[in-house]
Amino acid sequence: MSQRVKLHHDAPHKKKIFELTDELIDGSVMILPTDSQYALICDYKNKKGIERIRKIRQLDKNDHLTVMCNSLENVSIFAHLSDDNFKLIKRLIPGPYTFILPATREVPRLLTHPKKRTVGIRVPDHSVCLELIEELGHPVMAITAKLPNVEFGSPEDGNKEMYLNRFDKVVDVVVDDQLDTLSDEETSIIDLTGDEPVLLREGLGMERLNEAVALERFTLKVPESV
Repeated sequence: MSQRVKLHHDAPHKKKIFELTDELIDGSVMILPTDSQYALICDYKNKKGIERIRKIRQLDKNDHLTVMCNSLENVSIFAHLSDDNFKLIKRLIPGPYTFILPATREVPRLLTHPKKRTVGIRVPDHSVCLELIEELGHPVMAITAKLPNVEFGSPEDGNKEMYLNRFDKVVDVVVDDQLDTLSDEETSIIDLTGDEPVLLREGLGMERLNEAVALERFTLKVPESV
């Protein structure tokens, strides 16, 4: 049975942040609220934790995992940024966006696409996430918390308590932000590996994304499948 930790979503108690940090250092896998959906997370250096999360989500080696950072400085350590990408990301973070970028050598191969050597990067606008990463001193690995083929195993199912309870036997810590609602809205995913940004998934923050792209004089490409 996992440990249940309740934190205020805007003003998390420092002592509990310290305790969660210790859990990550000790190798724990946890479910954590973000500015979109809940995420499965572990220390990005935790190979066993990453493998556990892949099994929980039933992911194959071509599925992108995300490095969740707390600042643009953090991002630049884990991803190669062109000047244009730097400016665009600076306008959008923190926020509900996942950026696909060329990975640096700092990123473990377990977190990168095996052929493209790319990585997902995210800086959420959520106090619990940002304070936890700040205290840990480096990013965490993160991906949306879902249990394939399980009733109430996805945010889209809507029942928050049933949803969180489903993770009791698969993670070490469940962090509850004490909000009554459960967000079913996903991040917007933007591929920044080419000359122009490509929208891979339309999610939260589209108005802000379109404004930022226009200000940087980009053209946001949208594949027909999006």
